[in-house]
Amino acid sequence: MAARVTRVQREASLEVHDVAIRRGDRLVVEGLRFSARRGELLALMGESGTGKTSILRAIGGLDPIAAGEIHVGRIRLTPGRVPRGPRARELHRSVGIVFQFHHLFAHMDALENVWLAPVHVLGRPRAEAERRARELLERLGVGGRAHALPHELSGGEAQRVAIARALAVEPPVLLMDEPTASLDPARRSDLAAALRALAADGRTLVIATHDAEFARACAHRAVVIGHGRVVREGPVATVV
Repeated sequence: MAARVTRVQREASLEVHDVAIRRGDRLVVEGLRFSARRGELLALMGESGTGKTSILRAIGGLDPIAAGEIHVGRIRLTPGRVPRGPRARELHRSVGIVFQFHHLFAHMDALENVWLAPVHVLGRPRAEAERRARELLERLGVGGRAHALPHELSGGEAQRVAIARALAVEPPVLLMDEPTASLDPARRSDLAAALRALAADGRTLVIATHDAEFARACAHRAVVIGHGRVVREGPVATVV
């Protein structure tokens, strides 16, 4: 059994092959190639405007790619339109995305924000989804804020609620865009520990950030993007 688990953990759950991404007539990413394995936290690094957010959106099926392929587990994304219908639902179950500005529903408290998708997207019973939502909020240190509205949360609390919401559909891949943007140093340390724990559970995490200190605190490997291409990659301690 142990040998089987080790083999599974070595398999790449995310592969990006020679991907190009356009914004209008402008090529923002070209010839991009990297992979991330189950249980690995990969830091996608580079200055603002280098294409990090565009890459996350393409992996999550929100924007189309212009060339290349993206593999998320068994799902293959190719150039053209973004996935629709059953294929889109399968992808959204496989990939959770936490955006920089959280996008929590302002009229719902933290708990409702977390259980909403499992009930309305996955069809789970409300009681089961709510119990799981409470567990996630507790695990991420915001269980006591379950009934707070988004405007009543600090930036760090809102970040954790957004992570819980993404995890509520149990995606094997979690993407995060500039997760430390609204956090003070103490909260950055707490978030780094929470993300390491998620990776230890067997998830694949890709974190887009320009925060080198945060990357060193939580990531296993780093891929550095410059002018839309990979300029270097490797163990975070040697790359960042």
